Amino acid sequence: MLITFLAILTPLLALVPPLQRNKFFIFYFAAMTLAAYITESYFFRVLMFSHKAFLIFVVYHLVAINIVTFFAYGADKHAAQRGQWRVPEEHLHALEFLGGWIGAFIAQKFFRHKTKKRSYRVMFWLMLILQGAAIYIILHYLKLIH
Repeated sequence: MLITFLAILTPLLALVPPLQRNKFFIFYFAAMTLAAYITESYFFRVLMFSHKAFLIFVVYHLVAINIVTFFAYGADKHAAQRGQWRVPEEHLHALEFLGGWIGAFIAQKFFRHKTKKRSYRVMFWLMLILQGAAIYIILHYLKLIH
């Protein structure tokens, strides 16, 4: 399972430059790697690149990316209140696109952050639409939908 997780995440990190500088994605990457290692070491093993390994990846991914995105919004709000370094918008949008839009939506309501800037909201919804399109294309390619 660890090999499967790394085979998915490493090219993503290598090929998408905004993710390389995104400390929240790096934390997500480390958390996913640790989760795969712990699951494989202490609970159960699955075959590399099996359907079960990919299903476990998707479940872990959705939980981890939404938690990390929520905390990224919290860190940005905290920095904004203190006049400190902010989380770049492209980093927040990258996390949203990778599946963290639920965490982002909850964080926007919880922290009352990124709710007034129209250009940010438009980009947030665009990330959601692009993610939906990417999921549709992947499912269609895998012949899971027609």
